[in-house]
Amino acid sequence: MSSTHTVLVVDDEKQNRDLLTELLREDCRVILAKNGSQALERAHELQPDLILLDVLMPDMSGHEVIQTLKNDDATRHIPVIFISALDAPEDEERGLDLGAVDYITKPFHPSIVRKRVRNHLLSVHHRHLLENLAMIDSLTEIANRRRYDEMLESEWRRCARNASPLSLAIIDVDHFKAYNDHLGHAAGDQVLRRIAQTLSRLVRRPGDLVARYGGEEFVLLLPGTDAPSARQLGDDIRAEIEALQLPHPASPVASVITVSLGGMTVMPSGGLVDPRLFSEADAALYAAKAEGRNRAFWRVAG
Repeated sequence: MSSTHTVLVVDDEKQNRDLLTELLREDCRVILAKNGSQALERAHELQPDLILLDVLMPDMSGHEVIQTLKNDDATRHIPVIFISALDAPEDEERGLDLGAVDYITKPFHPSIVRKRVRNHLLSVHHRHLLENLAMIDSLTEIANRRRYDEMLESEWRRCARNASPLSLAIIDVDHFKAYNDHLGHAAGDQVLRRIAQTLSRLVRRPGDLVARYGGEEFVLLLPGTDAPSARQLGDDIRAEIEALQLPHPASPVASVITVSLGGMTVMPSGGLVDPRLFSEADAALYAAKAEGRNRAFWRVAG
């Protein structure tokens, strides 16, 4: 279990909050809430890895809290353990039916609580590892298309809220089929890895995303990047990949590996991604290819 895990303790009694904090603080970061509404606010904002939730609270019961958590896409995934003085079997059954992963009765044994929390956080850790693996392209070890699709939706909404631009680039390796046919797929895989490494080196802001879209195509998602900055990045990427000097004896464009790039910048609005963002970037890529490849074209929404 990692100390980077976060546990939200929800209990209206300060003594219980203090006791659980002292019990868990060596294993994880503990955040506190003294009522249901505060718990919902902190769960939504801080996204804890686990919630320890009292059932009997004055303003909103633990049952109401977990129902609200499970009805919200942003918090439904957070596991909840009930800690309650209600110790009848039907009380435990109700808690589990509402979606709790465990039920601990008061007065609780500190060592048992600590071990149960450790076990559930270990399960969370394993789940996160699997989720991360599912978002990574196994060949290039960068984000895959699934991760790109997920990030596009969230970054579109964020940029719409902040009234900031969103730029998208599509990158295609020039005459890659000819490369594979001439030098073999193993060599082609090495080229894709080198390109992925170059993109990751050049696109380094925390919010930016480099992903393999499929085959020899890559995408860049650049939230908060305006058209001039994105266009300059596209030019830098094209030049850097050519400068790798990876031989491509079957290319009619150059003697080395080159890429074509098409990009689009928009000002997002609304909650749904406008499909024209990708189609316009793809059209810019097509134009770059039509003009002879090994170049970058950029479009801006009018």
